[in-house]
Amino acid sequence: MNWMARTTALLLGVALLLGAPAPVLARQAAVPVAAPAHAPPVPLLWKVSGAQGSALYLLGSFHLLTLRDYPLSVDVDTAFDASRRLLFELSPEEMQAPELAARMLRAAVRADGRQLKDDLDAETWQRLQAYAGANGLPLEKLAGLKPWFVGLSISLAQMQRQGLDAQAGLDRHLMARAADAGKPAEGLESAAAQIAMLDGMDAEEQRQLLREALEQVDKGDEQSRRLHDAWRRGDDVTLWRDMAAQMRQDYPGLYRRINVERNDAWLAPLRQRLQAGQGTTLVVVGALHLLGEDGVVEKLRAEGYEVERICSACAPAGKANGRNP
Repeated sequence: MNWMARTTALLLGVALLLGAPAPVLARQAAVPVAAPAHAPPVPLLWKVSGAQGSALYLLGSFHLLTLRDYPLSVDVDTAFDASRRLLFELSPEEMQAPELAARMLRAAVRADGRQLKDDLDAETWQRLQAYAGANGLPLEKLAGLKPWFVGLSISLAQMQRQGLDAQAGLDRHLMARAADAGKPAEGLESAAAQIAMLDGMDAEEQRQLLREALEQVDKGDEQSRRLHDAWRRGDDVTLWRDMAAQMRQDYPGLYRRINVERNDAWLAPLRQRLQAGQGTTLVVVGALHLLGEDGVVEKLRAEGYEVERICSACAPAGKANGRNP
């Protein structure tokens, strides 16, 4: 599995990265934003029908976007207007907490007396030295950090260089809309749980993440654009094949922790909001969590709920795709 596909899988699965993009790395200048695209993104949007009119809209997010990805589809606007509340991976309060980046950084600081260099082979350390020199980054700022944090920081900086911005991500956009509309918004899990999941990578996963980030730092643009374009097209088949399925095959432990275990934990609060009297809820989570047989969409369908794809741009008017294409 190549570096950008795995990193984008993390970006589609971990909302925490929106709040702490790269606190120790020099920020890269974003690509100037072009005029808005003529057509809005085709949403990864499903409706789940519950008891006595209660319903969920499940919307797959790309956590880093550009201003060119707005305005949103009328399907998303309709789902938003119909919903009395919103659910995100993290609550707006946690996402916007000033200390979030510091909490993530504290988890990344070594407490075992070792240095970053001790975990890396000579070639990877040399690549890191070259990256640091090219980006004006003092290596002493990285010496006491864990490889997972350094690798993700490099990857995020690379994506920011391409113009993808956490501040323009779908989650933050809809959090702001909910606040303006006076709609309550909650989280499905805590920032502490997401930090623990990232920090739970084993030593080899951490080394591999950093090694691949450094190897591909000058080669990832095409892949990340392709995945972003797939998200814009609402192409769940490409996103599943090129991210989730590959991650499940090559890194089954990481895939289980970042995707399957969290999806399973979310089912109980989602079922609760499908009970009678709950009305309609818009659920906005990383697209990774909705895809394939391990995704929330198929898990709820397997429990007997009626599920339909809402996609006015990819089906004749008045119809919707029921199953994944």
